Amino acid sequence: MIASADAHPSVEAGRFTLSVVSHEQGALVESLLSDLERLAPPLLAQVIVTRNLPEAPIRLPATLAVPLRFIDNPHPKGFGANHNAAFAAAGVGDWFVVANPDLRLAHDPFPALALAGTADVGLLAPQVLEPDGRVADSARPLPTPLALLRRHLGGSKARPHEPPAWYAGMFVAVRRQAWQAVGGFDERFHLYCEDVDLCARLRLAGWQLRQAPEAQVVHAARRASRRSLRHLGWHLASLARLWTSPAWRGYRALLRRERAARAAPARS
Repeated sequence: MIASADAHPSVEAGRFTLSVVSHEQGALVESLLSDLERLAPPLLAQVIVTRNLPEAPIRLPATLAVPLRFIDNPHPKGFGANHNAAFAAAGVGDWFVVANPDLRLAHDPFPALALAGTADVGLLAPQVLEPDGRVADSARPLPTPLALLRRHLGGSKARPHEPPAWYAGMFVAVRRQAWQAVGGFDERFHLYCEDVDLCARLRLAGWQLRQAPEAQVVHAARRASRRSLRHLGWHLASLARLWTSPAWRGYRALLRRERAARAAPARS
């Protein structure tokens, strides 16, 4: 069942500011804005569209119910830098939503997200679906060199009862207070792994991550690193930065302690 704002009057309106970055993806942004026009989410306070590259004007929905702001970059920025700039300019919203332009919304995800956002939660994620309805791989274990090698060889050893260590950044909502406490995205990651790093730093700062399965979005993954040597280079550089960072080492140690604590009752 999809939660609605009318069904939960305690959920305040205008709590989310959504940021989407276009890399000559105006048609995709227009489709996402059309979904927002159709749904008219009462919890959405503002939409910020960053045009990272020069492109044709984006056609605006005639009756979009929320303020829409454009940022035009004189020079391209990385994923994290773009969203950091957008949220620095946002004057409203208790939650900052990072959204890819290739998302589609069949239902309003914001009421279910808001209801899941208890005081200890710093990051919320919806259930992400593939266009054919399958559940996408968006809730993931901590990436390690061995885990990635196993995954690409088809022999990954999943722990089905272990909570996800991070949520992929195609759509996540971060509490404003938590975002400000950790400084947003680390802009040294140009593209890829900045979502892993953000989740790690949030958890190390005492915030929890949570998925709201009743909130659903559809994502048609582009997987550019599998087709472009440039994107593959960015991906490999980001993995190297991640695996040598204090945040990754600290988070890996925290997850090991939590795993041991969950296993302790079974041994006693």
